Amino acid sequence: METDVTEEVRRAQAGDKDAFIHLVKELELQMYTVAKAIVKKDEDCADAMQETVLKAYQSIGGLKEPLFFKTWLLRILINECNLLLRKSAKSVVMAELPSLHRESPDYEHIDLREAVYQLEEISRNIIILHYFQDLPLSQIADILELSEGAIKTRLHRARKSLYQWLADPAERKVNV
Repeated sequence: METDVTEEVRRAQAGDKDAFIHLVKELELQMYTVAKAIVKKDEDCADAMQETVLKAYQSIGGLKEPLFFKTWLLRILINECNLLLRKSAKSVVMAELPSLHRESPDYEHIDLREAVYQLEEISRNIIILHYFQDLPLSQIADILELSEGAIKTRLHRARKSLYQWLADPAERKVNV
């Protein structure tokens, strides 16, 4: 199977559009679940996936190791999702402004995903890829271009932050 992917990538690098489409179609569901876990909204998922496919198509010739096509594509997708999040953080829609007159916030129904979104970008991505996508730490290290040791350290810190954030209601008022 590895040789099939390698051969298909080589054909795509040589300009075979059908080979590229087939490669992307094989990863479409996984791309969607990664994007959905990061950006939440279906519209943003679609935007991130569309930009990812376009950028991947334009730069597939630069992929040095065809066997790592999936890792390379997911890295592009994560970068696009994070770019969308940064852009949306800069613009606040008036309808989404939090109410300032809330008397008693309901912290008892905190969603784990909501807690994950309180983490810094890199830690959030590691948690999403490891726990929501079941990717091994070595593959996450490849995707994020970090050492496996750095991934383990950040994962440990992220789990500790999540535990503290979920265990202590006072922590929920501040971003982790």
